[in-house]
Amino acid sequence: MVFSIKHIFSLVSVLFLSASLTTSVSVQENFAKCLSVNSKLSIPISTIYTNNSSSFTSILQSSAQNLRYLVPSVPKPEIIFTPLTEFQVQAAVICARKLGIHVRVRSGGHDYEGVSYVSEIESPFIILDLARLRSISVDIRSSSAWVQAGATIGEVYYRIAEKSKVHGFPAGLCTTLGIGGHITGGAYGSMMRKFGLGADNVIDARIVDANGRILDRKAMGEDLFWAIRGGGGGSFGIILSWKIKLVRVPATVTVFTVTRTLEQGATKLLYRWQQVADKLDENLFIRVLIQPVNGSRRGKRTIATSYNALFLGSANRLLQVTKKSFPELNLTRKDCIETSWIKSVLYIAGFPSNTTPEVLLEAKSSRKVYFKAKSDFVQKPIPETVLEGLWKRFLQEDNPLTIWNPYGGMMSKISESATPFPHRKGTLFKIQYLTAWFDGNKNQQKHINWIRKMYKYMGPYVSSSPRAAYVNYRDLDLGMNKKNHTSINQAKMWGAKYYKDNFNRLVNVKTKFDPSNFFRHEQSIPPLSVKS
Repeated sequence: MVFSIKHIFSLVSVLFLSASLTTSVSVQENFAKCLSVNSKLSIPISTIYTNNSSSFTSILQSSAQNLRYLVPSVPKPEIIFTPLTEFQVQAAVICARKLGIHVRVRSGGHDYEGVSYVSEIESPFIILDLARLRSISVDIRSSSAWVQAGATIGEVYYRIAEKSKVHGFPAGLCTTLGIGGHITGGAYGSMMRKFGLGADNVIDARIVDANGRILDRKAMGEDLFWAIRGGGGGSFGIILSWKIKLVRVPATVTVFTVTRTLEQGATKLLYRWQQVADKLDENLFIRVLIQPVNGSRRGKRTIATSYNALFLGSANRLLQVTKKSFPELNLTRKDCIETSWIKSVLYIAGFPSNTTPEVLLEAKSSRKVYFKAKSDFVQKPIPETVLEGLWKRFLQEDNPLTIWNPYGGMMSKISESATPFPHRKGTLFKIQYLTAWFDGNKNQQKHINWIRKMYKYMGPYVSSSPRAAYVNYRDLDLGMNKKNHTSINQAKMWGAKYYKDNFNRLVNVKTKFDPSNFFRHEQSIPPLSVKS
């Protein structure tokens, strides 16, 4: 469905355009008046929060996941607008464009560097928060669902399971992810080796483009549809909703977690995991969570490696698979838990064993910390001696964590250019590195310096030319756009790491659909040249 430019501008007649937008008051007044001027829009006052509103801080913090970007010194928006309908999103884009106001768009607030709710390169800015757009319509007969951008992936899983015990969707492990932004980066999860990414299982979408048009897949065309499924959020338009393809899951699946410390041979076992993880039965996903823990001797820490897994089948079949392909794990029937797919979601997400699926409807995360993260992709096993050096570095930091996610299976069968997400054949596994702290800015630089040094140490043992990274683990250390000036060569510093050769096609799509660079942030895709 397409709305003409003439229709759009008749829908939102801009009656109040102040010549000066230099003060907070003018930004707030002009934007609010532009939104509310047409009675058809029926913009409730309760959807607009200015920095003078009593609820402003609570709304700002509601879904922001990285406390590092909520400290007082970080820039705050002039307005947070929480639209109730697609047409209100449309009106917000038109008004922001006409008034020259910079927009950040938030669905779940999980951007690792906070670019969905903070702008450190230009001001004033506003946040378009999609949290109230969370409708989910599941159609089991067609094995599909329409999901609005503000819904969390946990809510999506719950609504699917509500309709069917043998359907699921292959997306994130963290259940509070907003699906709008999650899929724009690819969206990996515990069924990726069987079905691919969330982005690989999207069949339609509705967006608001830079001209304020509401477009579905047919109207936007295949180039733009390609770009939004893995090309990163905040570059091509505002996702209103995705139409996702559901996948069939067994009525009974099996999960397990097996932990080994250094004293129990963790290093040798992890080296073996690297050799087999991408070659295992595609129904089996075994990730490894690695972190320091208290050792057997008081006051002495060691490294624990936890093999956290989902198998799409019975425990007996799983034991046959591991005995043949990964006997070193010494998996036993006692380690295995047979359960439903929806309860496996809770298990992998780390909820206590007695948690009911209804917790997935609680869309906000209660575990927020200050953190910095980085990522790598690995194409050949990392030697044991290098792992030992990594452990020494981990034991020097307070709260480090690294998660190793296996590839192979369906991930090796999909072309690097099928979507902008290029990390496919030849990738053994992906690494996420993270360090967390709880004392605000006090020792922040110490922790950031630690992860940068650790990342440098790992450089020779991971992918190269480029050293690849995952866009949904955004890392501004890789490079940033500048205010009012985005160099293609500069953007390639991070663009090639996230998208490899797909970066050039993304630039061409951006140039065609948003040549004025209306949708932009610190690592958005730039057009070839900015046209006013």
